[in-house]
Amino acid sequence: MASASSKKVIYAALMANSAIAVAKFGASALTGSSAMLSEAIHSVVDTGNQGLLLYGSAKAAKPADARHPFGYGMELYFWTFVVALLIFAGGAGLSIYEGIGKIQHPHPISDDVISFSLFGTTLSIQHVMVNYVVLGFAMVFEIYAWTIAYTEFRRTDDSKGLITAIRQSKDPTIFTVLFEDTAAVLGLIIAFVGVYLADTLNMPVLDGVASVGIGIILAITASLLAYECKGLLIGEGASPAVVNGVGKIVDDDPRIKLTNEILTLHFGPVDILLNLSLDFIDGIDANEVESAISELEARIKQDYPEITRVFIEAQSVAGHRRAQRESEE
Repeated sequence: MASASSKKVIYAALMANSAIAVAKFGASALTGSSAMLSEAIHSVVDTGNQGLLLYGSAKAAKPADARHPFGYGMELYFWTFVVALLIFAGGAGLSIYEGIGKIQHPHPISDDVISFSLFGTTLSIQHVMVNYVVLGFAMVFEIYAWTIAYTEFRRTDDSKGLITAIRQSKDPTIFTVLFEDTAAVLGLIIAFVGVYLADTLNMPVLDGVASVGIGIILAITASLLAYECKGLLIGEGASPAVVNGVGKIVDDDPRIKLTNEILTLHFGPVDILLNLSLDFIDGIDANEVESAISELEARIKQDYPEITRVFIEAQSVAGHRRAQRESEE
């Protein structure tokens, strides 16, 4: 399941995108901007995605049962993959469709004027200015949400480069929101430039071009997210640091002659299955082997609490190699 910090990131993005979506749809209806409509669709998709991530987190937290003895942790990975599909189909597809329609049938952004009273003073504002105001506020909210996601993501391990950290991360909720917020900021920049050029140059086709550009950014984002989720769905092992740490614990035990194999599998961000094949020294009896196994399991779980299940197999080197050869035939 997702950690508390992951949920903090999701809630921050959910609140920001919900408010931004309403404002963008209002501005789009008022001005007729295709880029603004694409941005509104983008925000709605993002809001739905955060809901799906919260749903996936709740499903992943279900306890193990007879049908799923290793729990439901991979539900989170599945729903994150669904999010990637929605970004591609709902966000990218609709944005590109809307943009192509505007390019084929361009129409200028409305230049009507809105008049309203504020503290007894009558103020007037052009419709196109509404786009700039909404985009400006949206940029502030999106950068705020991005900052929260980035801070929480780097808090897990700031010793690696960003790309490496994303590739090695086992918690898709944070890097999904980080991907979405990055795409949102880039999309807002494109929307602002598109609206400005369409209005300044009196070339409404540029508004449609901006909408297509937003769709392309979303398509790239969805593809990267799907690629990262694929590895988690088909099963990824623990990080080298965890595997090496377990190996050192085993090597430090004088009752172990040789480690045949260390196998790990992530069922969730903090739910790792560990399987060890160990060759014990000659001359120890069954009671000593049982004691060694219990002590090793306790030490491993103490040092690495994310390892929730440990299976230790006592097997000679010759027996292990023979079993490997038979499995390969």
